[in-house]
Amino acid sequence: MGKLKVTLKRSLIGHPPQVRRTAEALGLRKIGQQVLQPDNPAVRGQIRKLAHMLQVEEAE
Repeated sequence: MGKLKVTLKRSLIGHPPQVRRTAEALGLRKIGQQVLQPDNPAVRGQIRKLAHMLQVEEAE
């Protein structure tokens, strides 16, 4: 499986604790921060939960 480049585009302020914990589990803390995550169903589910706050690209 490949990798996904995930970028946090919106602030976590005002979001419920569950959303904040999911972002932290992905390794995202600050706006504009990028992380590489493996492309697997668990990570895809976390990304889907935060889809309105993230930008996701395929990494080579």
